[in-house]
Amino acid sequence: MNYLSVENISKSYGSRNLFSNISFGISEGQKVALVAKNGTGKTSILRILSGDEKSDTGIVSYRKGLKVGYLSQDPLLTNGQSILDNVLTAENPMTLAIRNYEEALENPEDSKAYQSAFDQMDQLQAWDYEAQVKQILGKLGLQENHELVDHLSGGQKKRVALAKTLIAKPELLILDEPTNHLDIEMIEWLEEYLSQNSITLFMVTHDRYFLEVICNHILELENETLYQHPGNFSAFLERKAEREEIEGVNIGKAKNLMKKELEWIRRQPQGRGTKSKARVSAFHELKGEAHKVVAKDKLEMDIRMTRMGSKILEIHKLKKSYGDFKIIENFDYVFKRGERVGIVGSNGVGKSTFLKMITGTEEIDGGKIITGETIKFGFYTQSGMKLDDEKRVIEVVKDIAEYIPIGKKGKNITASQMLDKFLFEGDRQYTFVSKLSGGEKRRLYLLTVFMENPNFLILDEPTNDLDILTLNVLEEFLMEYGGCLVIVTHDRYFMDKLTDHLFVFEGEGKIKDFPGNYTEYKIDKERREELEKSRSKSIVKPVQTKKKEQEKNKLTYGEKLEFEKLEKEIAEMESRKQEITGLFESGNLPAEEVLKLSNEMNELTDVLEEKEMRWLELSEFES
Repeated sequence: MNYLSVENISKSYGSRNLFSNISFGISEGQKVALVAKNGTGKTSILRILSGDEKSDTGIVSYRKGLKVGYLSQDPLLTNGQSILDNVLTAENPMTLAIRNYEEALENPEDSKAYQSAFDQMDQLQAWDYEAQVKQILGKLGLQENHELVDHLSGGQKKRVALAKTLIAKPELLILDEPTNHLDIEMIEWLEEYLSQNSITLFMVTHDRYFLEVICNHILELENETLYQHPGNFSAFLERKAEREEIEGVNIGKAKNLMKKELEWIRRQPQGRGTKSKARVSAFHELKGEAHKVVAKDKLEMDIRMTRMGSKILEIHKLKKSYGDFKIIENFDYVFKRGERVGIVGSNGVGKSTFLKMITGTEEIDGGKIITGETIKFGFYTQSGMKLDDEKRVIEVVKDIAEYIPIGKKGKNITASQMLDKFLFEGDRQYTFVSKLSGGEKRRLYLLTVFMENPNFLILDEPTNDLDILTLNVLEEFLMEYGGCLVIVTHDRYFMDKLTDHLFVFEGEGKIKDFPGNYTEYKIDKERREELEKSRSKSIVKPVQTKKKEQEKNKLTYGEKLEFEKLEKEIAEMESRKQEITGLFESGNLPAEEVLKLSNEMNELTDVLEEKEMRWLELSEFES
């Protein structure tokens, strides 16, 4: 059944056409994403569908009585009201009952009002709905739901608007960049929530894991034309490459990037909600292959960076807190050449504060930060973008340098050539900054950071508002970058590609250095949680067996031999896993060997889990 039908809509601003005569439909249960470069009309299409903007031509029609929810980039909330009042704005008996009940809880002395509200919740059977409301608010980090929205940050307001849209339970969800301002745990929860079969969805997002896991149909807007691609993100990449071959398009950077992206995404874990062991070998296969892909067709973005000496950056016994809230407690780390660190942790745990401390823009409470004399930081931060709206794009770049030295000795490229490599092509270089989209401004700001020739790059949420093609260009540049790299990002795909170990902010001032990227960390975390659950189950036994267990306080001779054998076998299997990982990372394996080792890794992981469970059982009685 068609929920939405779009026929021949067009949109232009002055002499600039965004899109012409595009048509598509959305049926019940479809999860559709719109993919396009920034500045080509993605947001306009969403605004037209929501009724916030009118198309120049064409018709948009919904099924009669369809309930539609729309999340915009800059949502409007009602000041003077609490978070809860804003999310429960739908005037229906269920939401009114919940609001009355919450108000009654705030005034327990009025027992009559409380009883009335309680009875109303009972009559409408609204308790399950209230639990769902609280769950959504909790998962989006909005536990203080009686706080006024006036005092919230822009990111918090976006989360309130997302909660409001989801809680209303529309039949069709229209979402504009729903993952912006969410931390990784929130994104993974939202990914699972939106994957429900009952949800029909139309969205714009740069989150490629979302596109791969959630979507079953992708619309591509290119050169004012809309292309339809049934399937997920990898299916889209494949069809796009095929279309370009048929059309005889010259091989350029966009096409090469899409081919590389397809090779990468094909090796991604396919069932991100399934058991972690089903993802282990897929990731290690992917890790080795990704580096081979880059070598085949290197993007010429080798800006010459400032020379780096032997001393990079040393952190000794670092401390930072705000009152009783600990950000960092006794953290030590010495950076080495070419380190690529990802930083993960919940919103508000102190990730951005840490970046400011190592760049000297935030005071420390204790310890030392020693920066090498040759280190030149390049710091991209959401609050650091200061571009002159009255200047043209090329003027912004020329203010830094007319010519940019690149890696090859004595070779320079012009400001115009540099802009071309960052997808500001032709007339777009002479556009005023004020006319750029949010994503285009961020792309230009990133370029200005790179052009300062830093040898230590720090990127704080660099992927927000960037389109997928820009992300491909940025990743290509960063994969070839020879300096140190520190990234804070909620984009799991971006982090997986570019980092080889993590600083995990666990709260209470604790920072864990994990030797791997985000997917490897997630797999390790899930595995440890499974082991802990199994251990808890083996410790907590039914009451009736307690006496028997008390009698058994040591291993039998046979169990002792089994325990010793398990220790040896587990060590050997862990060693073999490391050996296979090393082979994958070498990047020199033929395809048949990759498949064979992947199967072996799967089998090793399964058997190892069983042996570890048995070892845990026996270890309880080992004296």
